[in-house]
Amino acid sequence: MPAKVYIIIYSLYHHIYTLAQEVQKGLVSAGVDAKIFQVPETLSDEILTKMHAPPKPDVPVITVADLSEADGFLFGIPTRFGTMPAQIKAFLDSTGGLWASGALAGKFAGTFFSTASQHGGQETTAFTTVTYFAHHGMIYVPLGFSNPHLFDNSEVIGGSPYGAGTVANGDGSRQVTNKEKEIAVTQGENFGKIISTYVKGKTAA
Repeated sequence: MPAKVYIIIYSLYHHIYTLAQEVQKGLVSAGVDAKIFQVPETLSDEILTKMHAPPKPDVPVITVADLSEADGFLFGIPTRFGTMPAQIKAFLDSTGGLWASGALAGKFAGTFFSTASQHGGQETTAFTTVTYFAHHGMIYVPLGFSNPHLFDNSEVIGGSPYGAGTVANGDGSRQVTNKEKEIAVTQGENFGKIISTYVKGKTAA
C-alpha cells in the first residue's frame, strides 16, 4: 500500500494552489498517494468579494478527523506579516484533540509558501509553523537546497531551504514561474521518497 500524503492549503488568489499541483506531481512520481485539500475559510463572502478573490480551488475542505488518515502532510501557506494566515492557524488550533491522543506523533510534515515580496517572510512562516509540528511530535522535512534554481540569483525566485515558494507581488499579479514550479516538484519528489521509505520499512517490520 503506498504512502498517503495530504497537501493542505489556503489559497486566496491561487498561487499556493498552483504550487500544490506541482508538489502533487512530485509526490505521485515518487509513488505516493497524494491529495490536495483546503482549510475552511474564515472570511465572509462579502469580504472576499471586496478583496476581489476568485472562486476557491475545486478541492475538498479538510477536517481535523481527516488528518489521522495520512502518513504525512505538506502545508501550503500564504504569509501574513511573516507568519501563517488566520485560516491556517484556526485549523491547526483545532487539532487539540489529536494532540491529546498523540494521533499525529511520528507523522511527517513539510511546508511551502507564497509571499507578496522577496522578503515577505517565507522562512519566518516556516519557523512559526514548526512549533505546531513539534508539539504534535511530527517530523519536519525541509527542502534544503536540493534544486539548483535555489542558487539562481539572476531573477526573482521564491523558495528557501524550508520549502518551495513563489513571490506574488502585493496585488497578486505575478504568477508562479516555471523555475518555482520545478522547485515545488522537487520538494514533492524528495518528501515522497522519504515517507515512502519509512512506510515500507514500517510495513515490513
